[in-house]
Amino acid sequence: MEAERTLPREELARISELAAQLRVDAIRCSTRAGSGHPTSSLSAADLLAVLISRHLRYDWSHPGNRANDHLIFSKGHASPLLYAVFRAVGAISEQELMETYRQSGSRLQGHPTPVLPWVDVATGSLGQGLPVGVGIALAGRYLDRLPFHVWALCGDSEMAEGSVWEALDKAGHYGLGNLTAIVDVNRLGQRGPTELEWDLDTYRRRVEAFGCQGIVVDGHDLVAVDEALGRARQATGPTVVLARTVKGRGVPEVENKPGWHGKALPPDMAERAVQALGGARTIRVAGPRPEPAPPAPASVAEPPDLPRYDKGTKVATRDAYGDALRALGARPDVVALDGEVSDSTRTERFGAAYPDRFFEMFISEQQLVAAAVGLQVRGYRPFAATFAAFLSRAYDFVRMAAISQADLALAGSHAGVEIGPDGPSQMGLEDLAAMRAVHGSTVLYPSDAVSCAALVAQLADHPGISYLRTTRGKYPVLYDNDDDFPIGGSRLLRGGGDVALIGAGVTVHNCLSAAEELAREGIETLVVDLYSVKPLDRRRLLDAVRDTGGRLVVVEDHYPEGGLGSAVLEALADVAEPLRVTHLAVRGLPGSGTPTQQMDRAGIGVDAIVRAARALG
Repeated sequence: MEAERTLPREELARISELAAQLRVDAIRCSTRAGSGHPTSSLSAADLLAVLISRHLRYDWSHPGNRANDHLIFSKGHASPLLYAVFRAVGAISEQELMETYRQSGSRLQGHPTPVLPWVDVATGSLGQGLPVGVGIALAGRYLDRLPFHVWALCGDSEMAEGSVWEALDKAGHYGLGNLTAIVDVNRLGQRGPTELEWDLDTYRRRVEAFGCQGIVVDGHDLVAVDEALGRARQATGPTVVLARTVKGRGVPEVENKPGWHGKALPPDMAERAVQALGGARTIRVAGPRPEPAPPAPASVAEPPDLPRYDKGTKVATRDAYGDALRALGARPDVVALDGEVSDSTRTERFGAAYPDRFFEMFISEQQLVAAAVGLQVRGYRPFAATFAAFLSRAYDFVRMAAISQADLALAGSHAGVEIGPDGPSQMGLEDLAAMRAVHGSTVLYPSDAVSCAALVAQLADHPGISYLRTTRGKYPVLYDNDDDFPIGGSRLLRGGGDVALIGAGVTVHNCLSAAEELAREGIETLVVDLYSVKPLDRRRLLDAVRDTGGRLVVVEDHYPEGGLGSAVLEALADVAEPLRVTHLAVRGLPGSGTPTQQMDRAGIGVDAIVRAARALG
């Protein structure tokens, strides 16, 4: 009787049939492919059947509709279910689902990516979908001010990820009533039981401790699920629907049995399961549509009024970053985030000028990057900053952002031994290597305030993942304010034919000082500022090889692996001319000391450069 009062009998039957279709299609496509995660899909089929039928407001013909809800499969391995949903709503055909899932060149990859227009971000690395959803929800509540809702389907295994709790914490802090996590608590992970299994009360108490409303429900009771999702939509704060489910639901041979994670059902078992579920169906769902939304405001096209600096004055590039970011704030699509170090990264300057577009993520670097990814889903241009060393905590989020083809800028301050007495725990010495390895990334390391400001301005429209490395200390301005600094370029600061000194960031200044000393000895040095570490100015390097007979000294405030030296050597790997390259980098474990002491001890100071150049002469 309760079911009839809450849902009409016909509607309940229709949703039940839809859930069966989703299960059947998840089995069929994964068995046809010979791989996939059908049992993880079967447990959540009832949840998705109710969601897409009655609660997900989405115009499937227009995935770019600003008013659409967002559906994120944080448990991306359940892609058979997601693609079955896409078939049910008419977004893809049965043929595409059955014949191309997990096949070479297919849009229907093993884990979802935005090659499909209905997928916002790539998932599959667990613990990432919900944090990205926080960023989307932030945009909805504080920037777009639209009533769309963000639904993130999570697995119970990923509830052991710290990033999930960073997300719930920030959702609670920002009061994101437009965000709901639906946790498929099916008890079984990849190798056996999950940490909490079906202890839903502990889950509930934990999520409520983070400022979210926990709603416990039987995930196979369609009426109860419908009521829970309705409550979540109307909530004033973030909600977590904790759905008790059974892995492999609907197929008795695998229900609640370990050993079936990530395994397609064998053809004979799949055939029995499909028949038991009532066979293949052709149900088409027409779920609720969003109300029309006003068009997005046009972005300001005029170039920003960038800060200007007098040549020779000492300015830290982190200060130039803050000044340039504040100037970019004239564009309404530019947003900034920080990991509670904005007084050091200088992001606070943007926050003071544009508090409505500044988001403090506190000491949670995974959420910092994830929120940036979510904000760019909504068309914003995020700049996220923290210490270079601390971005390593969020590296998997950066990696996945590239798979999502996200457009965002990261800024890492306090890089290298140059930071001085704080010691190695605060020094970014691996960051250039890490960021260079990211697919399609751009890596920049400006040496002065003018070049830094110019590069920051370009990042507001630059595609892909961009990383800007800034320096803590103040160094002389080298360039005129109207000089150009194209991404992929470099600057020749001094000409000479005996040896080339190649640096980036702080080591450019050391190279210039070394060049002065060498000139007094009659050694003419060419000095190159390789501010664009990726892409690299190969033509400039080839010119340096030609002009100096292949005698190069590459100097970087970074560990020797994967940074500037590696970039230079990779660029010159096929050069036929003989090369004599000396690579100066931080090869020992640093301690404390002044910036000069640190660089001298690391072998990247002025004296070390002079000695290396002499040896090549």
